[in-house]
Amino acid sequence: MMTSPPPDAFANPQKLRRGLSRIWHATGYSLQGLRAGWGETAFRQEALAAIVLVPLAVYVGRDWVQIALLAGSVVLVMIVELLNTAIEAAIDRIGPERHELSGRAKDMGSAAVLLALLLAVGIWTAAIVQRFAA
Repeated sequence: MMTSPPPDAFANPQKLRRGLSRIWHATGYSLQGLRAGWGETAFRQEALAAIVLVPLAVYVGRDWVQIALLAGSVVLVMIVELLNTAIEAAIDRIGPERHELSGRAKDMGSAAVLLALLLAVGIWTAAIVQRFAA
C-alpha cells in the first residue's frame, strides 16, 4: 500500500522556513524583485520621480497626514507598476500567442497603473493648490 507524502514534501522551501530565516530570505526575494523592476523603463522613471517627490512631500505637506498622502501616492504608483510588470511577466511566460484573456489581463494591469497615476496627480495638485494658492 502506497502512502502519500506529507503535505510539505513538495512545498516551496520558503514556506518551510520560520523566524528570522524566513524574514532574511523574504527580504532577499523582495530585493530581487526590486532589481527586476529596475529593468523596466516605467518603473525606473517612477522610482526617479519618487527620489524627487518623496522629499518634496515634506515641503509641500502642511502636516504629517498630507505628507503621508503625498509620499504614499508616489509609492503606490511604484507598487502598482511592479504588480503590472508581474502580471505581464506571468502572461508572457504562458506563451507568445495572442489570447483575449491575456490581453485583458495586461490591459487591466495597465489601467491600474493609470488610476494610481491619476490618484497621485490629484493628491499632489490639491496639496499644491492648498499650500500655495491660499
